Amino acid sequence: MNTAAEHETFRLVVVSAGTGDPSATRLLADRTADRVRAIAAEHGNAVTTSVIELREIAPDITTALTSQLTTPKLQRAITALGEADGVIAAAPVYQAGPSGLFTSFLNALDNDLLIAKPVVLAATAGTARHALVVDGQMRPTLAFLRALTVPTSLFAAPEDWSDGALAERIDRAALELVLLMESGFARKVRDESWRRYQHEFGSAGDTELAIDLDTDLMRLATGGSVG
Repeated sequence: MNTAAEHETFRLVVVSAGTGDPSATRLLADRTADRVRAIAAEHGNAVTTSVIELREIAPDITTALTSQLTTPKLQRAITALGEADGVIAAAPVYQAGPSGLFTSFLNALDNDLLIAKPVVLAATAGTARHALVVDGQMRPTLAFLRALTVPTSLFAAPEDWSDGALAERIDRAALELVLLMESGFARKVRDESWRRYQHEFGSAGDTELAIDLDTDLMRLATGGSVG
């Protein structure tokens, strides 16, 4: 356990793509966030939580995808994710895949935004037939964004809510997230290894503005020769 001098406060962001109110997807995310806060407290740390309800910014996501314009609402969500120490990303499953709202939101994000950030993946569905969607589809998408997904994924069909195994998985995923946040891995990557990643021009909140002109590709693009 940390001493008082080592006390830290971590920022947790919950991304919920549930469309109902109440939403089973939001419930799963909230239960996980509760355990993250409790475990962090046991370690002598605190966690502040903010929630991004994607149904509330659906028009803003569409605007970003169709016109490349970022509305103030969407920008607030992006800023929260950029400042997060940990993320819980939860989506309902429709047609054997995570909801289009969830994937559209990820498509609207800067590819640099989630580099090395620890993420718990969670999904809900009306049948256990969709249990592999989290690892088969959501995990590869977050891997493309270079996020650090925790080993334990969460999935809940209707029959799982009364099963103690779900609570055990939530505990395990929450502990993994807390340990990764406490390690400061994402911060260390940004401080010590950021330049080793490939970045798009204008990424990272328009901070990546340098272009290396001294490459074979850029010399060819500007009418020069190679060799």
